[in-house]
Amino acid sequence: MGTVEDRLAVRELIEAYNDAVMRFDAEAWIANWNEDATWRLPGLGELTGREAILAAWQAAMSEFEFVGFFASAGPLSIDTDTGAGRWFQQEFLHYRDGRRRDITGRYEDLYVKENGAWQFARRDYEILTAREWQA
Repeated sequence: MGTVEDRLAVRELIEAYNDAVMRFDAEAWIANWNEDATWRLPGLGELTGREAILAAWQAAMSEFEFVGFFASAGPLSIDTDTGAGRWFQQEFLHYRDGRRRDITGRYEDLYVKENGAWQFARRDYEILTAREWQA
């Protein structure tokens, strides 16, 4: 299961990620990713490397005036320098054009510890439910 310190550090990784999303802070957001990470998203497929991941995130975030982004923990398994976890995500998206979308999704994650810091090695995202309407 991993040490308490490592499990806490991975939870703080998730918190830093979500905080950066809600603040639209690209620099803080991409700092959570390993250089060779992979991000798989519905509609975008699989993106590899920080540069590609950041470009896709910035393009997506440009559509929103507000994002609420909240994680609930699933199982978390940590080994010495690697780990895996599942997170259920609640998203409240307010588009610039007035549309609203609420999503419940699931991340399946792989983590890597480099230079004492945990980062995402891989995030696979699946939308479980979504509701969209015009405000």
